Amino acid sequence: MKVTFYGIGYVGLVQAAVLADAGHQICCVDIDEEKIQALKDGEIPIFEPGLTALVKKNYAEQRLIFTTDAKFGVEFADIQFIAVGTPPDEDGSADLKYVLQVAETIATHMQSPKTIVDKSTVPVGTADKVAAQVTKTLAARNVDIEFAVVSNPEFLKEGAAVNDCKRPDRIVIGTDSAQAEDLMRELYEPFNRNHDKMIIMDVKSAELTKYAANCMLATKISFMNEMANIAEHVGADIEQVRKGIGSDARIGYHFIYPGIGYGGSCFPKDVQALVRISESIGYESEILKAVEAVNYRQKNKLFEFITQHFGTDLNGKTFALWGLSFKPNTDDMREAPSRVLMEALWAAGAKVQAFDPEAMQEAQRIYGNRKDLQLMGTKEAALNGADALVICTEWQNFKAPDFDLIQQELSTPLIFDGRNLFEPKRMMDKQFEYYSIGRPKIRNGAHQNS
Repeated sequence: MKVTFYGIGYVGLVQAAVLADAGHQICCVDIDEEKIQALKDGEIPIFEPGLTALVKKNYAEQRLIFTTDAKFGVEFADIQFIAVGTPPDEDGSADLKYVLQVAETIATHMQSPKTIVDKSTVPVGTADKVAAQVTKTLAARNVDIEFAVVSNPEFLKEGAAVNDCKRPDRIVIGTDSAQAEDLMRELYEPFNRNHDKMIIMDVKSAELTKYAANCMLATKISFMNEMANIAEHVGADIEQVRKGIGSDARIGYHFIYPGIGYGGSCFPKDVQALVRISESIGYESEILKAVEAVNYRQKNKLFEFITQHFGTDLNGKTFALWGLSFKPNTDDMREAPSRVLMEALWAAGAKVQAFDPEAMQEAQRIYGNRKDLQLMGTKEAALNGADALVICTEWQNFKAPDFDLIQQELSTPLIFDGRNLFEPKRMMDKQFEYYSIGRPKIRNGAHQNS
């Protein structure tokens, strides 16, 4: 099948590459000429395991086309995917201007029936707005061409997006058109052979499903962080609590790891957007507001520990920071807890020596050159002469470090661990002072409750 994607960001590029690898012919349209040329040259704008090889292979085998020519994209295929960004507006609601611009572009150039697929994360009712935009543009052209608007939300995890596309848990299709349903079933047939993963529903239910899924996961994270804060004050160990509740099949172990809050491009934006959607219909979403508030507070947790230990004046202090991305296996620093921490440290007069396996260039892009930030070539180099080690991201190669080397390189054996990577008893045996999330602190060779 021939398919066109508009918007070659995280969602569009991954889905396009995976569909091309299944044998479909894919045209990728983006207004960014530099991005399109870079993709043609084999330069992938994001880090995602397996994506670079997939794009290069399918571009070389001519199943992926990259262009800035929207008219060509419209003519290329009957299936038109909208995968542009929906950034939060000033009030937190999703901004649909790019989605509606693509809808207008498709309607401006279409000469034959089209199936228009909303892949972007969009509020309930967006398909109606897209349909209205297409109808208005066609009327202005004085033409009557059939079209259908389908909701097909993505459920990709950054760091595992390629695998999620190849082996989806479910494929949600929102449509009331039998013809559009048949087209979507044919498109996704290569990924639907083991058992039927297609879930067909009305458009508005499909649009809400995406928000509901992300908000449920964000709720689990904030709930567990709330429990961690309670555990810290009553002298319990949240990691033991996690095992105790995770063994209940009704709860499970996924997304109940305590930490320093969620980040990235999805959870923060989608929770805010659903809160605004609720407000727009006169409903107050108290749970989602609490989820957001807990997450905001949790991102300041490491800085609270640091000021408990050192006081509020951090002039002359240097902190080794391991992990800049909001989660492992990505270079994405959007809404990352590391950013909240670093900016608070700088405001208090401290310096940061940071290392991340993938996000160093992104940190350089965001912060540029500044005297209080050094981006180090290795995690070991980041330790040199620092007053403490701070862990923000649970990268695999941070989980079994050389503790003797850490003690040698730091000015004091002190670790602030935002991801609970190490066992408190081991830290006590190795004479570290150790702060972690929802567990007793290790100070002066002994446990201390808050």
